[in-house]
Amino acid sequence: MNLSNLQPAEGSTHNQNKRVGRGEGSGKGGTSARGHKGAKSRSGYSKKIGFEGGQMPLQRRVPKFGFKNINRVEYQGINLDTLQSLVDNGIVTDTVDFAVLIDTRLATKNELVKVLGRGELKAKLKVTAHKFTATAKAAIEAAGGEAVTL
Repeated sequence: MNLSNLQPAEGSTHNQNKRVGRGEGSGKGGTSARGHKGAKSRSGYSKKIGFEGGQMPLQRRVPKFGFKNINRVEYQGINLDTLQSLVDNGIVTDTVDFAVLIDTRLATKNELVKVLGRGELKAKLKVTAHKFTATAKAAIEAAGGEAVTL
């Protein structure tokens, strides 16, 4: 064992790349494999998302259109057939409240829930939600249940 045959332990080194910018003798000196001039040769360069080499980017070429209502209230829709499947699977028996919807991952704690009228409800349920469609409310009450608005 002498200084000429020392090497790191197996698996202890991660980077076996050639080190750039360490003099001409290394073979990666001078421009350090970055080519000549231009943004990519500079230190601190990072290409911005959507950058197209100075050409007007697509997201700025395409016109904006339509209307975004800043007062829009977004609801998470849950249909009657989904509620019926909860009953069929034995997850709920008589009440469906916000906590049950969060537990079954039908809604998150920050969402507003609206019960929609697709499918049919055979079970008698007390459903608690932020909003109901007219058909959903009628179907819940027709099955003998109760629609409670939060």
